[in-house]
Amino acid sequence: QAQLVESGGGLVQPGGSLRLSCEASGIIYSINAMGWYRQAPGKQRELVAHLSSDGSSKYADSVEGRFTISGDNAKNTVTLEMNSLKPEDTAVYYCHAVVMTTKVDYWGEGTLVTVSS
Repeated sequence: QAQLVESGGGLVQPGGSLRLSCEASGIIYSINAMGWYRQAPGKQRELVAHLSSDGSSKYADSVEGRFTISGDNAKNTVTLEMNSLKPEDTAVYYCHAVVMTTKVDYWGEGTLVTVSS
């Protein structure tokens, strides 16, 4: 059974750092891209960062320069390093993977990140 398992969320003070990790398993076909989305209370889910299998990455303007995405194609893992966290970064963060061969998107269950003093 295909699944994405996230880890690393929690409570951090403004200006602090957190690392989110995600591992995909049970996906037969090659994953073309992995990334992170987030959803804050009362808001729509939005892209945070995206990493393609060719190594290209994309970031939301709000996190550019503060967050860094990295991954391991062989292990089907993706990591999000979050620095200089702000209260507005508070959200549930979801790991995402896409397989172009089957046109299927996979989602993790989400991990809560709370930035508060």
